[in-house]
Amino acid sequence: MSGQTDRARFTEKAPSVLIPLAPGCEELEAVTIIDLLRRAAMNVRVVGLNQTEITASRGVRLIADYRLDNIIEHPFDLMVMPGGMPGAQHLANDERILQLARRIYAEGGFVAAICAAPKVLWKAGLLKGRKATSFPGHLPEDNPAFTYLEDPIVTDGRIVTSRGPGTAMDFTLHLIALLLGQEKRIEVESLLMRPQLMD
Repeated sequence: MSGQTDRARFTEKAPSVLIPLAPGCEELEAVTIIDLLRRAAMNVRVVGLNQTEITASRGVRLIADYRLDNIIEHPFDLMVMPGGMPGAQHLANDERILQLARRIYAEGGFVAAICAAPKVLWKAGLLKGRKATSFPGHLPEDNPAFTYLEDPIVTDGRIVTSRGPGTAMDFTLHLIALLLGQEKRIEVESLLMRPQLMD
């Protein structure tokens, strides 16, 4: 589908977004993604795999809205996975997360992952024949089944991947543009006082 066709899904409702958090996730990525998508008025649901209090990779405690099992049947337009270790590995090891990623994509939604979390998309079988990126060392860069790039953000259809904490803001703003259009991205970004917008 084209970006314009994708965005037509959201003309009458806010996109429904799933953000799964696991112990050891990257807190900078998690908070940036949650914050910016909520600024864009998306319907964001943050879930813990088995508990609602998650200790992130540097000891920051994050509180999820739900446990995964309580919301697993809900339809979602976008699934976004923060990286960090061992958080991304916990996601990749959870069959519920793999099935959700496959289901959301099969139903026409977007799936996105940053830093170490693209390994979840790889394990779910969603990167075959695709282009993707990740934090170095978390995807098999010489695997002929997909094309590994070192771009800050890589979009291949409805699959979006990114490199790490330093790309988290641009990654999330890119997701806003994909789902809600460039005007919404500009609206959200204009209030962030980003240096390039202040020149």
